[in-house]
Parts: sequence; structure tokens; C-alpha cells
Amino acid sequence: MGIKTFRPYTPSRRNMTVLTYDEITKKTPEKSLLTKKKKNAGRNSYGRITVRHQGGGNRQKYRIIDFKRKKDNMVATVIGIEYDPNRTSNIALIQYEDGEKAYIIAPVGLKDGDKVVSGENVDIKPGNCLPIENIPVGTLIHNIELNPGQGGKLVKAAGGEAQLMAKEGDYAHIRLPSGEMRLVRAKCRATIGTIGNTDHSNVKLGKAGRTRHMGVRPTVRGSVMNPVDHPHGGGEGRAPVGHSGPLTPWGKPALGYKTRKKNNRTDKYIVKRRK
Repeated sequence: MGIKTFRPYTPSRRNMTVLTYDEITKKTPEKSLLTKKKKNAGRNSYGRITVRHQGGGNRQKYRIIDFKRKKDNMVATVIGIEYDPNRTSNIALIQYEDGEKAYIIAPVGLKDGDKVVSGENVDIKPGNCLPIENIPVGTLIHNIELNPGQGGKLVKAAGGEAQLMAKEGDYAHIRLPSGEMRLVRAKCRATIGTIGNTDHSNVKLGKAGRTRHMGVRPTVRGSVMNPVDHPHGGGEGRAPVGHSGPLTPWGKPALGYKTRKKNNRTDKYIVKRRK
């Protein structure tokens, strides 16, 4: 998918880019696979803000995605590639031989009319889903399960791909997009291919309004607050941070602070940590 630029006929257009949406072939969603999506603007059940910078944005419906791919050995045809406001990747509407429709994440190269299938011994082609134990070493995969039958949990964002590096007993070594090497049970399923919409990360929003349409509210810098509100606040004029490094509003280090739990249950599955 390409990226479109504009002549600078306004200051925001100068730095704005948008996707061309060449891959999109279907404009309206499948009504039977829609459900409502409630907003809470970062507030909890008491009405207090627990997550800052959330609120507003365009009204959206949630598209029900089939991350499990349980209909084995039943061929499905791709009806269309659609935009999904709930994720960075595009989605593909597929129809099985028995007439049932479902959404899947659209990998690179998937087109209208293509056939996809899931099962134990299916072809190694983009969009097909099968257990990791049946996938050749070196294959690029996405939508990876962590527990058999649970549905895909890893590598679901636009342009994402993991690589199957090795198989050893009941476990497979998978290199994730972060560079982390992780053990995943070989019985778990994964989908072949790289996720589409690879240019998503190269888009420049260009103006504040586009972030507001996404439901993101403004961020106020700590240095312009008072000392009561933020560790960086106060001072005459533009004062330095005044600490050994930048801090969050709650006094924790903002850069390089390790937040992963010590003796985490999943530590034994991580062969090599991300850089």
C-alpha cells in the first residue's frame, strides 16, 4: 500500500501523509460480524480518570475477528479486503464452503478470490493456518497462539512477522518482531505470511485533529506544570529537570526503568530477551 503526499496549501498539509488504500476492495463491513464498542474515556466505574489522554474520537463498531481458525480442512474464499478502525492491519472477509463468513487478519499478497484453509496438513501459503509442528523451519508466521485452541495472541499488528527458528521436542523457537526469542508449544497454531499494510508506521499525521479523531486527548508537558502537579514543575522561566533523569508524574524514572516482574512465570520460555 502506497503513501500519498500533498502540496502545502495549508501548514498541516505540508507534513501530512495518508495511505492510498490500494489493497482495500470492500468499503462496507459485514453486518453480521459487527458489534458495538463502548467508550469510557479512560474512566473507571467510579467515573475517575485512571488512564490519561483518552476520550472523544470517531464512533466505531468492533469487527469480530476469527483468531482461532477452528474450521479445519474447509476451504474459504476471500470476498474482500477491508479497513478495520480497531487495529493497524487490514482484515479479510472470507466465506467458507458451508456459507459461514468470518474476518481474518489480511497478510501480504492475499487478494479477492484466493482460497485459504486451516488444518493439520495444509499448504504453506499466506493466510493458511496450521500447528507450528507442521510448519517448516525458517517460515515467516503471524497470529501465534500461546496455548493450543486459545486463539492467536502474538504478532497481530500491521507489518508484523515472526520467524520459526527451530523445533525441539514439544516446543518451537520463534523470533518475535522485537528480536526476542521465545519458546512456544509446537501444538499451538500460527498463520503463514507477513501481515499486510506494511506502510502503516510511515504515515505522518500532520495535525492535531487527526490524533483527536483517533480518540487521543492532548498531553501536557510536566515542565510547564507547578511543582504540586509534576516533579518537573516550577522554577523561574524554563527550568531544567532537576533530577538525575526525567520522571513520570508519579515520581518513577521515565527512561529505561524496568517494569517487568522479577521471577515472572513466563521467564523460562524466553530464550533471548529483546534488545
